[in-house]
Formats: sequence, C-alpha cells, structure tokens
Amino acid sequence: MIETTQELATACKDFAQHDYVTVDTEFLRETTFWPILCLIQIAGPDDECIVDPMADGIDLQPFFELMADTSVVKVFHAARQDVEIVYHLGGLVPKPLFDTQVAAMVCGYGDSVAYNALVSRITGGVIDKSSRFTDWARRPLTTKQLDYALADVTHLRDVYQSLKADLEKKNRKHWVDEEMDVLTNPETYDLPVEKAWSRLKMRVRKPRELAVMKFVAQWREEQARDRDVPRGRVVKDDAIYEIAQQQPRDEKALSRLRALPRGFENSRFAEGLIDAVDAAMDIPEEDLERIPRATRSPEGTGAAAELLKVLLKAVAEQNGVATKIIATMDDLEKIAADDDADVATLRGWRHEMFGKQALELKRGEIALGFEDRRIQVIELE
Repeated sequence: MIETTQELATACKDFAQHDYVTVDTEFLRETTFWPILCLIQIAGPDDECIVDPMADGIDLQPFFELMADTSVVKVFHAARQDVEIVYHLGGLVPKPLFDTQVAAMVCGYGDSVAYNALVSRITGGVIDKSSRFTDWARRPLTTKQLDYALADVTHLRDVYQSLKADLEKKNRKHWVDEEMDVLTNPETYDLPVEKAWSRLKMRVRKPRELAVMKFVAQWREEQARDRDVPRGRVVKDDAIYEIAQQQPRDEKALSRLRALPRGFENSRFAEGLIDAVDAAMDIPEEDLERIPRATRSPEGTGAAAELLKVLLKAVAEQNGVATKIIATMDDLEKIAADDDADVATLRGWRHEMFGKQALELKRGEIALGFEDRRIQVIELE
C-alpha cells in the first residue's frame, strides 16, 4: 500500500519503463457530484501496487504524470468512470488508452461484457465480487478488500495481452482505436453547464417550455457542482419537466408542483430556481429556439428496421463481433428511413462489414434465408 508521495513517485518511475500498465480505481459517488477517489490500483507486466489517495499529505502528481506519458499504454476495463476521475483531479485524459471492454466487443465476447466474466473466459480465473460494493473510504481496509482491488489489475494483464493478440491476428486494432477517440476526448468528461439540458429527454412541446428546461437544467448543474451533490439532490429530472410546463414564477406556484418535495419552496434552492424560470420567460418570443418537428418516417420503416436487425445479428455472429459496437437500434431505424443517414454504421469498417449489406438488403439486392439453424445472406441476381 503506497501512502506517501515519494513512494508513489518511485513506483510510477518504475511503471514508466514498461510499454503498458493496467489501471483501476475504487470510488464513491452516491452522495456527491464528483466521485470521491478512494483507491488506485496499478500493475505492470510483473509488478503491481495499490495507492491510497486518501493518505495524509500524499500528492498524486506522479500518478498523473504516468497517465500523461504517451510512451505507456494505459489499460482499463470499462474506462469511462475511471478516466472521468483522472480528468477531474488531474486535468488530463490518459493517452494512449486501451479499454478491454471495447476490445472484447470487437473480439466477439458480447455486448458490454463484465470484467469478471471476461477474466473467467480468457484466463479461467475467478474473482470474488463480495467486496465490490463495500465502503472504500473507510480505513483500515481489510485484506479481502485489498485482494479484490488488486485482482482488478493483475488479471487485466492477461486479458489485455490476449485481446491485443486477437486484434492483431484479425487486423482489427484500428477498430478499437476509433472507439478510443471518444474516450480520450475531453468533451466526454466536461460537458458545458449550458448544455446540461442535453442529458434530459425531450419531453417538451413548445419553444417556451424548451427555454425553461434549458435554464433550469443549467441552474441545477451549477448548483450540483458548486455544492458537490448529485443532480437529483437539487431537483430530479421529472421536476424539471413539470417546471418547464408549469413555469412557476413564485414560491406559491412552486408549492403546487407535484414533482418537487414538500416544503421545497422554502428551501435554499427555491430563489435560484425561480430566477432561472424568470430568465427563460424574459426571452422575447421571436428569439426562442424552435422545436424541430419530428419527421415522419417513410412507410415500412419499422419493418425494414426489424429486417436489418436480423441481418445485424447474422453479420455479428459470422464475424465474431458484438452487435452493439456495429450498430444500435437507433442506427438501424435511421438507415431504414434514409440510405444516406449520418450514422457511424455507414462509415469505415462498419460500412464494409454491415452497412453495405444493410443498404443492399433495403434495395432488394440480397435476401435473408434460414439454413443449418443459421441466418444466411443470399445474393440475388
């Protein structure tokens, strides 16, 4: 267990000599906006350590320097939340990055495969998950907790080497690299507060309602960040939808909203919320953003999407790739409605593997059949 800056600096200097390190974190975020970093696990090809970021006086700068070292590949499993922590605390995104969950989808291990399942299938190892949801902020940590935490990076070495070899054999490394572009984009972890409304579902029908939803969502985001509390502790999503429709301008109007907890109108949040509504209501009618009308899909789009779904399953099985990384149901619906849909499925390797056949199926140039208990693609003359 590393508990001092000097120990951390020495360990990170050693790790920087390797071409890769595996990394994982343990954190808590049930009662805060920003995750509380409780533990960092790092492993090289033949050494490993656990870092206690809660130790008195420890400076994590050597760890952040290791994360920024472009000569060392940083290997995570389901990297997004771990990278978010590094970005928030260190102001950087680890590069180069390798996410074994993404690589596993490319190599045919299914959609969003869990770490313990992947370890079992690749190494035959078994991870005791009983410590997964323990209180990682409480000290001292038990031996069982530490063993569990360390297993998250020691098994990951074998998983990484296996997936890396499989990707090189199948010439699919560039597929994973494309996905890493999203995970290494700082905008993935730092959505501007004025765009906080984009996290919400579009449950408004009028321009004024949209304006209120945007202003209230921004106000909530600012409050949650400043007070370091979950967004739902300020107001829940359902409350924002109701506020957008009812547009309360005073405490009495707030008290009538069913989605707000009783007494909210007397809380410290009430005044700021009303100010946000007022700001939205003060926008001149001619300056309001219009809500685009939903375009009506061509007749037969639903049936075509279902047919494409069958093709997707067949292509994924044939190539040993998870369907989720090739196309989502939303992608299929867009392709069903428009041959020139702006979706990743119609670009790059996805187009070569599936998109091209999807368009051919729409045009009646190929058909689907069932033979030997498998869906077959049939070429038509």
